[in-house]
Amino acid sequence: MAESLVEIRDLVKEFPVKGGILRRQIASVRAVAGVDLDIVRGETLGLVGESGCGKTTLGRLLVRLLEPTSGTIHFDGEDITHVSGSDLKPFRRRVQIIFQDPYGSLDPRSQVGPAISEGLRLHGIGDRDERQERVKEMLELVGLRGSHANRYPHEFSGGQRQRIGIARALILKPDLVVADEPVSALDVSVQAQVLNLLTDLQEELDLTLLFVAHNLAVVEHISDRVAVMYLGRIVELTDRDTLYRNPLHPYTEALLSAVPIADPDRPRNRKILQGEIPSPLNPPRGCNFHPRCPIAREGLCDVEEPPLMDSPQGPHHQAACWLRAGDRAVAREVSA
Repeated sequence: MAESLVEIRDLVKEFPVKGGILRRQIASVRAVAGVDLDIVRGETLGLVGESGCGKTTLGRLLVRLLEPTSGTIHFDGEDITHVSGSDLKPFRRRVQIIFQDPYGSLDPRSQVGPAISEGLRLHGIGDRDERQERVKEMLELVGLRGSHANRYPHEFSGGQRQRIGIARALILKPDLVVADEPVSALDVSVQAQVLNLLTDLQEELDLTLLFVAHNLAVVEHISDRVAVMYLGRIVELTDRDTLYRNPLHPYTEALLSAVPIADPDRPRNRKILQGEIPSPLNPPRGCNFHPRCPIAREGLCDVEEPPLMDSPQGPHHQAACWLRAGDRAVAREVSA
């Protein structure tokens, strides 16, 4: 069995909601609600779902930009859930993040070279000349010129800025990179370039990648496995080919049916979900998806919350659905 680099168990993150004149806490939003997830060394795990489902929060918990409310995160066998201060520094060197916004993630007052080399300086790696040489090598690795180190962010296009963000994330040679929707702000042609760049760099540098996105077409291009997230929970997890060929969870089916197809004559079987996404302030009882689910059964789906269960196809395809996975699995005809 492949070795897990990251092991997440029952991870929860709640954000307080304050109100009133004294701004006291009146409620809490559970952005991540009991997630169990393993990331295998050397793989690209795609994390997909609608906006607001908790994808970015989960990624930021993993790189310890946010403090978990409960649960555990183990990285390379070490519990880093509540590590802080100077003890967190060795972990920072091994885990980096590529931010979604290539415009807001770079300091407009800083030249590109110092921005990329800041991690080297903070970790005491090399002298000034060695760091400058490393920056030039990294810029060339991501498809830019070494001379670009002396320019400012406003002198670059969006795709070039994202390449700079990638160079900054990889300069420390991390083991794990969390890519938080790294192509969503880019043109389609530039998206393909950045995705191909990430794929090439992963092979060259032996990276493990958590790729956060809401675009399933993009995830299909780059991922080895895919985790589908809904309202703070993982509702389906399997390898890429299985997910796109045989999705189990009704939410995954709806997401896949919305992926654009380039052929206008090809018949579409769109699955239109009814109703609105439930509020995370007051999630529904039972399965969070049951108010919008076309196959939900009264007395089951609205009563008991389904865990992430092995499907009838085996342990490598899991779904949080009473009607499609686990001991209570029924025939696929229930969705007809």
